[in-house]
Amino acid sequence: MTAGTLSWRQAILPLAIAQTVVWAGVFYSFAGLLARWEADLGWSKTDLSAALTLALIASAVLAPFVGRLIDRGYGRYLLTFGPVLAALLLLVLSQVQTQAQFLAVWVLLGCTMAMSLYEPCFAFITHHYGAGAKRPITLISLVAGFAGTVSFPTAFAIAEYGGWRLSITVFAGLILLVTVPLTWLATGRIERALPFVAPPPKPVDAPRPVRLVARPTFWFIAIAFAAITMNHGMLINHLMPLLQEQALPPETVVLAASMVGPMQVAGRLAMMAAERHISMVRITSFAFGSMAVAALALLGTAAAPMLIVVFVVLQGAGVGVNSITRPVVTAELLGREGFGAISGTIAAVTMSSYAIAPLAAAWFWGLGGYDVMIWACFLLAFVATVSIPLAALRRKGRTD
Repeated sequence: MTAGTLSWRQAILPLAIAQTVVWAGVFYSFAGLLARWEADLGWSKTDLSAALTLALIASAVLAPFVGRLIDRGYGRYLLTFGPVLAALLLLVLSQVQTQAQFLAVWVLLGCTMAMSLYEPCFAFITHHYGAGAKRPITLISLVAGFAGTVSFPTAFAIAEYGGWRLSITVFAGLILLVTVPLTWLATGRIERALPFVAPPPKPVDAPRPVRLVARPTFWFIAIAFAAITMNHGMLINHLMPLLQEQALPPETVVLAASMVGPMQVAGRLAMMAAERHISMVRITSFAFGSMAVAALALLGTAAAPMLIVVFVVLQGAGVGVNSITRPVVTAELLGREGFGAISGTIAAVTMSSYAIAPLAAAWFWGLGGYDVMIWACFLLAFVATVSIPLAALRRKGRTD
């Protein structure tokens, strides 16, 4: 098999399906079952949310090591072993009885995220597809955008039938039966068809990260993406209990949570159609503004339940655009000199903001309920919306 004969159906589609299942079973299952855990285990939202925060921190800590292994050509093994370990840990999670056990399992699940989700997958794709990696990465992100659509109704329906422990067990089985074999198959085909491209050596005179981040433009960008990442992290991980507190029917709650993913895909498709006519800076600022409006719509759903449609459309589309525009806008406003150091620093900031988002949401809820949390999300989106044009103005007005 050669690069010319390797179709997207043979490699990218199986890998996209595999990513959809592992995202649904490991990442989104937390949001889908948070309310169940609170009711069945009797632990507070803060204690439960701390588990996901610790998992994301563990993922962030392990990510550089995983990246180095992928750079050395071990991507196929990591992408396959990570889901195997994740499935086994989900089986353990289905049997936990104490809070300490719950936290420990989620920390380990965080380690499997570093080996299983987008970052290692896209790094593997980049090493083999090189300059042509954009298209397969886009296709994978479009398909896997439906992970929440798979996760939320699946977790709800199975938990209604047999409890949350059965839901977790089913997710473990799906990862073992779908993600693992499809990943091994797809990555094998890619390795046989496309040679591994090692990363170029770091230039001796590469710009120092300390000098690169000492720019006002950099900080406007970092603040914008960190704020919007925290906004979505708070909302998506607490969306089910939030909507339940607003007395919406259970079916409406599940449908709303499930449709955020498809709206992410819709947002990405709309961005792809508009990017020829509108700058990515304007697209990004508009997307962030839509997420601020989404928060206001969410505040009104108790009085006008139909506003949940406005929230789902604007929040989903906005975050879908954000996932693609971040590297593009960063390069456009800061240039490509030392881009690896700059983008890595921004990624660390945004990853940290997402890690603390579930715990921050629980803290705001403790202050005064979910309305307080939603107002905080509105302010975060507003800050992000303003920061992007400020970064552009700073870049246009002078050289940092």
